[in-house]
Amino acid sequence: MLRPVGSWVAMPTPFTKDDAIDYPGFEILINRQIEFGTSELFVLGSAGETTLLTLDEKKQIVKEVIAMTRGKIPVFFNASAMTTEASADFARYCEQEGADGVIFTIPPYVLIPQTSVMEHLDYCMGAVGIPCGIYNNPARLGVNVEPETIAKLVEKHPNFVADKEAMANVRQLVQIKRLCGDALNMLCCDFPKYSIVIPTLALGGNGTANIGGNIIPAEAARYSRPWTDMKIMEECREEYCKWFPLLEMLYALSNPIVIKAALKILGLPGGHLRRPYQEFTGPKYEQLEQMMDEMGVIKKYGKK
Repeated sequence: MLRPVGSWVAMPTPFTKDDAIDYPGFEILINRQIEFGTSELFVLGSAGETTLLTLDEKKQIVKEVIAMTRGKIPVFFNASAMTTEASADFARYCEQEGADGVIFTIPPYVLIPQTSVMEHLDYCMGAVGIPCGIYNNPARLGVNVEPETIAKLVEKHPNFVADKEAMANVRQLVQIKRLCGDALNMLCCDFPKYSIVIPTLALGGNGTANIGGNIIPAEAARYSRPWTDMKIMEECREEYCKWFPLLEMLYALSNPIVIKAALKILGLPGGHLRRPYQEFTGPKYEQLEQMMDEMGVIKKYGKK
């Protein structure tokens, strides 16, 4: 059963000028991730503007991305929807198309109690046989998946393999590790405001589910490795601290606003943002470009 480890990059959805999905652009971004050592890809997450895509667009993205990546790099797709049944249905579609795995979240806005969280995720994970993970982000979704709920799901579902945590609460990480041990791969976001990359890896976590890897893929791969020896630990600390200011800039606004601006600076496909997002322009854009230049990002990754 495939388990995400290392740098698991949350991909943006590139658009053409006429607002269609840019599949050649998608392939360029994917091949770039493979080239620079990314372990897995996460498609249709918040960085992929998933709430601004139609169901038909999501299904076509699944089909096309699987064709681009099969045998090259594992891909998990976000199967979350506004209802339990719709989430399970999309997960079944992903499994049918040959996806490596799917991710579920709690439906946003409904603010369900923990018993409903358990029932929702239990039903979704039971709907498929492929690897499943959860993306636990209370700030976006309004509800925390408690460690005890995660432990119950691990015990019941052998295909529950990964938990991506996104919150400024190290106790949550400790409790998940205490209750689940090595039965579940624990990864975290690279959001600087939370700064849980080092704590996650120090607790025996397995990597990061990150957006930084869209811009600095080789460096994100280095700071996302599990700590199997002192050398890796020291290199992780060095890389993460070095690139922390860039991560702060990339997270200055909701994903993928700044990520797409940074891709534009590098001459890479990303395209515009769908409304109601607004493009990242003006002095902040210039500041981003200057930082990327001074840190050597444009020299290393800019389109030649």
